[in-house]
Amino acid sequence: MPTFLEFEKPIAEIEGRIQELRHAPGSSAEVSKEAARLEAKHAKLLRQTYAKLTPWQKTLVARHHERPHTVDYLAGLVEDFVPLAGDRSFGEDRAIIGGLGRLRGRSVVVIGHEKGTGTDGRVKHNFGMARPEGYRKAQRLMLMAERFGLPVVTLVDTAGAYPGIDAEARGQAEAIARAIDVCLGLKVPLVSVIIGEGGSGGAMALASANVVLMLEHSIYSVISPEGCASILWRNDGTAQEAADALKLTAQDLLELGVIDAIVPEPLGGAHRDKGASLARVGDAIIGALDSLAGLDGPTLKTRRRDKFLAMGRNGLA
Repeated sequence: MPTFLEFEKPIAEIEGRIQELRHAPGSSAEVSKEAARLEAKHAKLLRQTYAKLTPWQKTLVARHHERPHTVDYLAGLVEDFVPLAGDRSFGEDRAIIGGLGRLRGRSVVVIGHEKGTGTDGRVKHNFGMARPEGYRKAQRLMLMAERFGLPVVTLVDTAGAYPGIDAEARGQAEAIARAIDVCLGLKVPLVSVIIGEGGSGGAMALASANVVLMLEHSIYSVISPEGCASILWRNDGTAQEAADALKLTAQDLLELGVIDAIVPEPLGGAHRDKGASLARVGDAIIGALDSLAGLDGPTLKTRRRDKFLAMGRNGLA
């Protein structure tokens, strides 16, 4: 059973009751009938709940610790993955991982944020919050991909870039800006998927792509709801109101033209059926790469830059 979020308490109660009935000694036809009734009720309630999630609830789902991470997508989708480490300047940053592999037979460079699993894993990967060397490593891998004519796939899942003093001292803002510039200037296809939380410039550094996809219950925003609430109202207790105002859901961003498509998640979120989630993301990435096939380098670069420049014009000539 998955770990339940606060708003899923009614669902958790039904699942708990179903488990009790399934493990009841000497189960009868009556017990089986009751279990079937509860399973139907559970499916209906799950469907109704996830059909009307608020932006804050989607934020909680996007942050669910059992949600598939970049390492899961690499293990499930990328064959013969060869990780490449270091920025060739300062060191290795495990908050961003990347390397070469084959995605359904197609050679690609894959780069993604990794939040880590468990306490030790989260500390090791710094909760997916990269330092400058992480973004410089990403730049190195993207430029390597361009040199060998390989498409780039990025997986975004970060609350934002690491805000520590050491990161600022090593040029955090410059590293992010340069990563965005490298993204915009690439002459190979670049496809990005927001798989969980896409926060601030730390996400944009990997997501300035030809095609930007979002999982159905992921979020993408200039700042976290808590950060927004703290700045605007000096009270992070108003994070739910901030989430409403930020327009951070995939549905909002598709309507605004910030992303290109939404990847549907299994009922109840990606964490409830990781295999199905991986397959759907793989299908979406291949579809995006197919749509870019045949375009030459200058066209890919021009379309990508024009796409992002158009977002700031608000429909004005």
